[in-house]
Amino acid sequence: MTELEKYYQKFDEAHRLRTRHGQVEFRVSMKYIHDFIPAGHKLKILDLGAGTGAYSVPLSREGHSVTAVELVAKNLAALEAQHENVNCWPGDARDLHFLDDDSFDMTLLFGPLYHLHGDEDRLRAFSEARRVTRPGGLIFAAYVMNEYSVVTYAFRQHHVKELLKDSRLTGDFHTVDCEKDLYGYVRLEDVDRLGELSGLERVKLIAVDGPADYIRRELNEMDEEEFEAFVRFQLASCERPDLMGASSHIIDIRKKGSE
Repeated sequence: MTELEKYYQKFDEAHRLRTRHGQVEFRVSMKYIHDFIPAGHKLKILDLGAGTGAYSVPLSREGHSVTAVELVAKNLAALEAQHENVNCWPGDARDLHFLDDDSFDMTLLFGPLYHLHGDEDRLRAFSEARRVTRPGGLIFAAYVMNEYSVVTYAFRQHHVKELLKDSRLTGDFHTVDCEKDLYGYVRLEDVDRLGELSGLERVKLIAVDGPADYIRRELNEMDEEEFEAFVRFQLASCERPDLMGASSHIIDIRKKGSE
């Protein structure tokens, strides 16, 4: 069992997206997915790193043809146990040999880039996503952001001294990628670089949860009216460049050219 699988044996990803901070991420992500689905159309959608089906299942219920690929056996079993009309595959986003070229209208790359380290592996995932997406199709690539990690883990949880001592943070507080870590964190310049190297055209860049992860307790204390107002705030501000890098997660929406 890999370290990633051991982690997800304990971590409940389905629960995370049911929490209030997770709901902000989910609702903003779904809003933008729907924005790129023409009215009345049903798409072929690939969900890479599908987890337990947080996105696969509702999109399938909307009538789209959804294929889910998931590396962690526990998550894939939980998805399959729901008996939804989702075509499920065990697999790694870096090797999708079992899927044909130009097969999907939309590809969601929501989990893998969190856990891959370095340009080479991330670009392998991009290359495979690009290969299986049709010309003109969209790839939604999600990242977890550097400053969120520094503020919460380094400072809030009081790890900054050990991280600096072990050279796990640079002088300007960029996290240093390490294969043994479960997560890899990026800044906007990293996202820009990877997107350019992927050969995909940027359509939009969105901060899907903004400050939600920083104020979990406060979100939980809100009544429903206050919480709905916060969701509207995030939807209104998620494309603002001045707030983008401080979000805990962002999605880079890219389009495959006609080639």
